[in-house]
Amino acid sequence: MAKLHFKYGAMNSGKSDTLIKTAFNYTERGLNVLTVKPAIDTKGEAKIVARGGHERIVDILAHEDTNLEKEVLAHSNVAVILVDESQFLSEDQIGQLFRLAKNHDISVICYGLRADFKTKMFPGSKRLFEIADNLEKLPTMCFCGSQAEFNTRKVDGVYIFEGNQVAIDGESAVDYDSLCGKCYQKEGGHI
Repeated sequence: MAKLHFKYGAMNSGKSDTLIKTAFNYTERGLNVLTVKPAIDTKGEAKIVARGGHERIVDILAHEDTNLEKEVLAHSNVAVILVDESQFLSEDQIGQLFRLAKNHDISVICYGLRADFKTKMFPGSKRLFEIADNLEKLPTMCFCGSQAEFNTRKVDGVYIFEGNQVAIDGESAVDYDSLCGKCYQKEGGHI
């Protein structure tokens, strides 16, 4: 039986790179891959863009009201669904991915963040933690050399800890870093 996987990590942990490599491996074996990305992630438009420069065109650009189960089933012989930025999907959409795995025997691998820059879980990530068959943490490093656990937002180079949950990097001087707990607090983050 197919499974629903969630591979999560802080910013810069290579989630999109891993997705693109996984898609290549499936494709190289002659298996059909469907890639999904939430439309709210405007970086790269209809492409998955990894920080290392690799790109992959998205098969399904998911809007808030997109029924992923219906969209995926419109394609034939799908071996795997790879979802980038899955934290931005709704809880219902995560349920649809679960049903695709369990009721249609299509493997689903979601990649995304666990929590935002204020340490609050995203709705999609929360639901994945509740129902995914497998959880895998992708590690990354803080500037101090410790393992990074927390995402931070910078606007014009300054760390901020207030604001909307979603602001896409690359837009109006918004950047993200990942920090360990000690450095996150040192920069002004509250736990």
